[in-house]
Amino acid sequence: MKLHTIAPAPGAVTKPKRLGRGIGSGLGKTSGKGHKGQWARSGGGVRPGFEGGTMPLTRRLPKRGFKNAKFKKVYSIVNLKTLEERFEAGAVVNAQVLLEMGVLAKIEEYGLKVLGDGELTKSLTVQANKFTESAAKKITEAGGTAEVL
Repeated sequence: MKLHTIAPAPGAVTKPKRLGRGIGSGLGKTSGKGHKGQWARSGGGVRPGFEGGTMPLTRRLPKRGFKNAKFKKVYSIVNLKTLEERFEAGAVVNAQVLLEMGVLAKIEEYGLKVLGDGELTKSLTVQANKFTESAAKKITEAGGTAEVL
């Protein structure tokens, strides 16, 4: 590749419309604006959603629900089946170890939450900020400990 051979992808660059340049161009005389009216005028037209003075649809429909995202608690989650596959018996599992192994992409603000999907046969020491009831039960049944940080 050389600098003089670099070109945009075919079809990426289009020529501008040349308005008012004769009848043969297809955009002569009124330049594609039709005859008279609001849309033919300089600076003419109305904002999106304007319905000619009628109460707009967005204001006619009732407001409904709300997003409580401000108080949402976001955890990094991991299932027991993942721990079963990745760790040997007696290992200590926490968010930092999972991050280093590539199981988690990042540690979320509220830390690690362990979910109970899958079976656990190894005794593991799992350190997390939150456990589901089923996850804590399965960890203790397998002979491990579920430590809440």
